[in-house]
Amino acid sequence: MKSSLRISLKAGERIFINGAVLRVDRKVALEFLNDVTFLLENHVLQPEQATTPLRQLYFIVQMMLINPEGADQAMAMFRKSVVMLLTCFKNEEVLSELKHIDGMVTQGRAFEALKAIRALYPIEEQILNTPGMPTGTIEQIRKELAPWT
Repeated sequence: MKSSLRISLKAGERIFINGAVLRVDRKVALEFLNDVTFLLENHVLQPEQATTPLRQLYFIVQMMLINPEGADQAMAMFRKSVVMLLTCFKNEEVLSELKHIDGMVTQGRAFEALKAIRALYPIEEQILNTPGMPTGTIEQIRKELAPWT
């Protein structure tokens, strides 16, 4: 990290830092002076919210940040999911971005990958609301996600 990073939290908010969960009891500002892996509570997807293929992929990547001890298992699930998604989606923008996301995760840039996955949600919604997406693929991804729920 070249410069410090400052984050403001409201009373009662949680932040996930290097696998630990912190809750603040009052409005605070945190300043990170070195490299840190963190996830703000409003970016955390709950298992029951992982209802689409990309949200399921997001959930898997998020687990790499929230649960570092399970990162190897999450990486294996990520690899399987990416392969399934690359065969499932036909949209060139989604396919290109999935390959980019795969590279980010491989390089240890999970936080950036989460942002990229979130950016694909509107396209995914359009695709899922039109005929052509095999429901069997969606169900297979859900089965892969089952150990986390």
